[in-house]
Amino acid sequence: MTSYTFSQKVLTPIPPDKGSFPLDHEGACKKLMIKYMRCLLDNRNENTMCRDVIKNYLACRMDNELMAREDWSNLGFSDEVKET
Repeated sequence: MTSYTFSQKVLTPIPPDKGSFPLDHEGACKKLMIKYMRCLLDNRNENTMCRDVIKNYLACRMDNELMAREDWSNLGFSDEVKET
């Protein structure tokens, strides 16, 4: 039997929008992932400051077939697509 207090919410897990993707077991994009995590840490988790780093990381994942190739506008970079 599980007991819950009135202030606790029961969270129901939901799958990611894009589905699952393979882990980077070979470490092909590990340096970029660490660079992104470091950028977030240095910028108090303000991800807009790290857009160039995350774009490079996502490009690495797509290039190494660790995720499906997506248009940049589908990944939140629609403003940059308009500029180019």
